[in-house]
Amino acid sequence: MKKITCILFLLTSISLSAQNITVKSNLLYDALVTANLGTEISFSPKWTLDLSANYNGWTFKDNKKWKHWMVQPEARYWFCEKFNGHFIGAHLLGGQYNWGGIKLPLGLFKDLKNYRYEGYYYGGGLVYGYQWLLGKRWSIEAAIGAGYIRAHYDKYDCPLCGKWLERGKKNYFGVTKAAISLIYVIK
Repeated sequence: MKKITCILFLLTSISLSAQNITVKSNLLYDALVTANLGTEISFSPKWTLDLSANYNGWTFKDNKKWKHWMVQPEARYWFCEKFNGHFIGAHLLGGQYNWGGIKLPLGLFKDLKNYRYEGYYYGGGLVYGYQWLLGKRWSIEAAIGAGYIRAHYDKYDCPLCGKWLERGKKNYFGVTKAAISLIYVIK
């Protein structure tokens, strides 16, 4: 983690006088009660580096858990000009989770209602997005990404009891990013 912090510090300290820096919040994560913050810096006329992080540390009533944290760095190429219009990118992601006692829509992960999963994950994918300028300092961005995630987990009997059942790994191919972000341009 110290190496990542040093690299990010070096990237942001290299003569940013003519470059743009933004801060952003993903409104979809906000709707899921997940605190999040992102930043994006440009390092050439068509390329930017986006870094987002999110955290949900709350246990809800009836011991329902949706605890997790994630970090997602992303390199972006802008077709017209940076911070405006269409872009494509590649992202990595990684984090930890503790989920259980919840029912997800569309029948996703059906046994989360009766079991608890705790572990970590990592992966990556490709992303497409579009950013709309709202004014000199404000923008809205929509982005969707797809790729691969490898999850390592411990499975427990139920969200409340905690009896360990098994250890496993799961491969996932599908959506790895979904964002509607409110953006403020600092510089």
